[in-house]
Amino acid sequence: MTTSQKIIEYIAKNRQASGKELSTYLPEITPRAIRKQLKKLLDQNVLKKIGRPPKVYYLLETEKKSLDENKIDKNITSLINKRYLYISPSGQSMPGLNGFLAWCEKTKQDPVKASHDYIETVNKFDKFRKENLIDGMPKMQKTFSNVYLDKLYYLDFYSIERFGKTKLGQMLLYAKQSQNIPLIHGLIKEIRPQIISLIKKYKIDGVLFIPPTVKREVQFMKELEKQLNLSVATLSVTKVKTEIIVPQKTLAKLEDRVENAKHTIIVDDTKKYKNILLIDDAVGSGSTLNETAKKIKDKGLGLGSVVGLAITGSFKGFDVISEV
Repeated sequence: MTTSQKIIEYIAKNRQASGKELSTYLPEITPRAIRKQLKKLLDQNVLKKIGRPPKVYYLLETEKKSLDENKIDKNITSLINKRYLYISPSGQSMPGLNGFLAWCEKTKQDPVKASHDYIETVNKFDKFRKENLIDGMPKMQKTFSNVYLDKLYYLDFYSIERFGKTKLGQMLLYAKQSQNIPLIHGLIKEIRPQIISLIKKYKIDGVLFIPPTVKREVQFMKELEKQLNLSVATLSVTKVKTEIIVPQKTLAKLEDRVENAKHTIIVDDTKKYKNILLIDDAVGSGSTLNETAKKIKDKGLGLGSVVGLAITGSFKGFDVISEV
């Protein structure tokens, strides 16, 4: 019996097992060799794991894989592997085709038909994408009578019709809500090249990170600033602590969001910059970025363009981002 077969047999009998348990059960096998076999079984979808180090447990993958998996067009499969992420209700992260199939099974949809529908939907939303960025200015111009940003881009929409949250939408939501450092760092690694490219394109020499409202042990925007480790200057900005903290996402009216941003964001930098990039995690109405750009221009800090960038943005309205 091979090591893999012994591991499967043990887990089948005990329902779950940790790496430490398996090392005790198989003393003749080195812990390193067991870890190698576990990874192989995970990659083959024979096992799945739950928990986070140091408490990780391995279980047999009992969910049936769709027989239609091999019928999905290879080009579609390639795009799904690149763009799709499913996070299950139990907190299991499943990227690419495996996640798509799990979602199909969960929602009782035919994978082949759903895969074609997914591509059609992605292509529909990608019409707004140019050079890997989504232009958010048309939405700003429809929303505000006075727009103070010169450019606004999203790296992706937060969600798309029928299929829900995009890959970046999923990663952002759960990175913030679960305070999951590996997920936060994974998201930052994913988006860093686009941010660097945008800085070069617009000759940015000053970056302002929109400060968070809600206090968390791990602040995503602070981690983003630290992990990006940009070579350009960072503008000083303050989020005013009011008697009662009112997050923008709780406000349903546009004028209330504008008032919130106007009275709680203070740009206290005094230097002069050629072109400034404002970075936010998610744009619903756009009020925070627009009001921050106004404050920068009112103080005469930006001699050139003020460009806004959000990891995710809403397609219409500002229904997003009530979750993040």
